[in-house]
Amino acid sequence: MFKRLDSADRQLRDAPVRIRFNGAELACRAGDSVAAALFAHGVDACRDTVVNEVPRGPFCMMGICYDCLVTIDGQPNRQACMTQVREGMAVERQAGARKVQA
Repeated sequence: MFKRLDSADRQLRDAPVRIRFNGAELACRAGDSVAAALFAHGVDACRDTVVNEVPRGPFCMMGICYDCLVTIDGQPNRQACMTQVREGMAVERQAGARKVQA
């Protein structure tokens, strides 16, 4: 479903950005969104729905659908498609209902 272009592969080898997803280290391409980086590593679901806990993954890739919500550095409800990877970022799959931050 998701395939990188050859130039992107070279860029990843030259200067990877390392993030953690559910505890696993992933080498990502600088400038990628979290959603694109997860797709590149074969991750197709980044949250579970409130009802029936159905896996959902990035759909629109432009911030409209909210199917790509993840927890980033302990902060829930972050849109993976609208957040750029950065070195040392900790990303976790979001389960169930969105949590309201006070």
